[in-house]
Amino acid sequence: MRADFNGEVAAYYARHRRGYPPQVLDALIAACRLDVDDTVLDLGCGTGQLTLPLAARVGTVIGMDPEPDMLAKAREAARREKRVNVTWVLGADRDLPTLGRLLGARTIGALTVAVAVHFMDRDTLFADARHLLGPGGGIAVITNGAPLWAQDDEWSVVLRDCLQRLLGHPVTATCQTDETGRRLNQEALVRAGYRYAESFVRYDAQLTVEDMVGGVFSAMSAERLPSASGRAEFTAEVRGALGGRDHVTERVQVWSQFGVVD
Repeated sequence: MRADFNGEVAAYYARHRRGYPPQVLDALIAACRLDVDDTVLDLGCGTGQLTLPLAARVGTVIGMDPEPDMLAKAREAARREKRVNVTWVLGADRDLPTLGRLLGARTIGALTVAVAVHFMDRDTLFADARHLLGPGGGIAVITNGAPLWAQDDEWSVVLRDCLQRLLGHPVTATCQTDETGRRLNQEALVRAGYRYAESFVRYDAQLTVEDMVGGVFSAMSAERLPSASGRAEFTAEVRGALGGRDHVTERVQVWSQFGVVD
């Protein structure tokens, strides 16, 4: 994993990255047979969008991320929600063997990776995770819709055009949230010996222009983030290109892919 979501990028991430509908948590709990005594590791936890709702459903959650600024924002959110059953750990996928040594004979009920698996070596990750999981536990790889600039709706095309002008090159990244990315997840889970299952949830979400722009900036490295004036100009350009509209509707499809230990 890369550790470049720092500074103002972490603030955009905390403010504008959406959470998850309850049905996603329900599917995770059912697939990995989790209960109030289980520990879950949320790897690449970011600012806690999945970590914190998980903490309301299980015994303990470990939120692990390689970026200190992301973890700082996650801690702030946990304090606001009075979540005391979460521990935050600075680390990445390559640190799972070390975490396993710290856990000793203890196991976890699930390992979750939400909108972060494209930064990781799947084969190594899924193999290392088997040593941490208890019987019936599993891995959940979750995507939270396609990137805002990579959708078919008219507002997404407008946003992509503005972003390409800002960056000066075509924008084609899908963050492996598409069918190809899901196939890579499935194949790697099967290769690692997990029993595979999947589910999805569809819903509509209202987005403001600030959410759209903030979502774009949350996906940039800190070094590529425009200046404050450049960000304001980009926001004005997007709003103008949308004809002055301040709200659009995003059709979100959340995919959950499970690898369960039999």
